[in-house]
Amino acid sequence: MSLYGAAKAVIAPATRTLWPIETEGVDHIPARGPVILASNHLSNIDPLFIGVAVPRPVVFIAKEELFAEGNAAQRTFTRALRAIGQLSVDRKPGQSSQEAMENSLDVLREGSVFGIFPEGTRSPDGRLYRGQTGLAWLALSSGAPVVPVALYGTDRILPHGRTVPVLRRVGMRFGAPVDLSPWEGEAAKARSRRAATDAIMAAIQRLSGQEQVPRFAATVKAELQEQQERTRAESAGRPALKDRLRLGRRG
Repeated sequence: MSLYGAAKAVIAPATRTLWPIETEGVDHIPARGPVILASNHLSNIDPLFIGVAVPRPVVFIAKEELFAEGNAAQRTFTRALRAIGQLSVDRKPGQSSQEAMENSLDVLREGSVFGIFPEGTRSPDGRLYRGQTGLAWLALSSGAPVVPVALYGTDRILPHGRTVPVLRRVGMRFGAPVDLSPWEGEAAKARSRRAATDAIMAAIQRLSGQEQVPRFAATVKAELQEQQERTRAESAGRPALKDRLRLGRRG
């Protein structure tokens, strides 16, 4: 048995005991060969549940922040991710998204299952946001089929700001591979990448039933953070950082 198999033999039963997982459509995942699992993203704990539910090993290239070592719960989560083959990426200054996609392409060239959250970050409010076109570049460059995935319930297990997960059921739906043949061979064309990504996001929405938002989640998160900073500054009786910088330039 491989290291992944041995780790999963321990982690999967424990995870399913704590958080019963209801799955639908797992048979849409090919038994062999490269495949991309494109999922909505509700919680930092999402990769763990996908890794447990999918019969084949799944590789995610996840941000370094997910592999926290702060408290016991975070350390346990980090070790579980690493044990089932998840890779962390230190997003250093100067590292381009294209470099990250090249690393992901290597995973598919090896015939593996690659998991990706095309929204690029967790949904700030449970809605489904616009997908990043790196997903389409990866699919069209590799020729790997894209299986849409819809998670539900994980946002209630580990909501933003919480470090210790609560015990609830998790649901996961897998759809048939998305037909990307209209854009075959057009990975270099921006319009084709956008159209293919939108087709994949539409497939995820049909599975999840989420309200779809034609904006990027990262942009909305930045606006929310700015608004929160402004509110805190106003309650403290001083201008927000953005306003202080503006006043400084005027001076």
